Amino acid sequence: MLILGIDPGTRILGYSLLDTDEGAPRILAMDVLYLRNIPDFNQRIRRIFDSTVRIIDSFHPDHLAIEAPFFGKNVQSMLKLGRAQGVAIAAAMSRDLSYTEYEPSVIKQTVTGNGIASKEQVAAILRSILGFDDDPKYLDATDALAVAYTCHMQFTNPLADLRSQLAPGKTKRKSAKQQWSEFVNQNPDRLS
Repeated sequence: MLILGIDPGTRILGYSLLDTDEGAPRILAMDVLYLRNIPDFNQRIRRIFDSTVRIIDSFHPDHLAIEAPFFGKNVQSMLKLGRAQGVAIAAAMSRDLSYTEYEPSVIKQTVTGNGIASKEQVAAILRSILGFDDDPKYLDATDALAVAYTCHMQFTNPLADLRSQLAPGKTKRKSAKQQWSEFVNQNPDRLS
């Protein structure tokens, strides 16, 4: 499976492509879309859409993994981030690409074992796991790789799906039986 990971942003959008077909996952691409030099917000959104479509058309990924917007104090920033995420998802859907959304804490937990890890810690662990040499200029690229890696881990081991961790307002985890039932219902083609 080839997974396109996106860390959405309206100033810098990180993206990565993780090939998981032959044994250990390997990085095909990891970079950012730098948008700060585009003053008009609508043009930034358009660039996100066009660039996401171009990446999909160039690499033909099987699935999009995207980070969910986090709830911060600045409502305007959160709304803009949500628009960037929505446009990237719309671009994927325009190419009939399925997608999965992951909470930031789930991504950090999957990669580092700590749901509140720093961007630097996430990058260091990914470097250790996936063996890339150079740190990218922007950590948004490794954040996108972390999203793709989280998706890979979910598909590789669905019972370890960390989305079942305690979520706001929930009081207990899903049982392994419930997780397996959900996986079977969502992935009938993966069972032989």
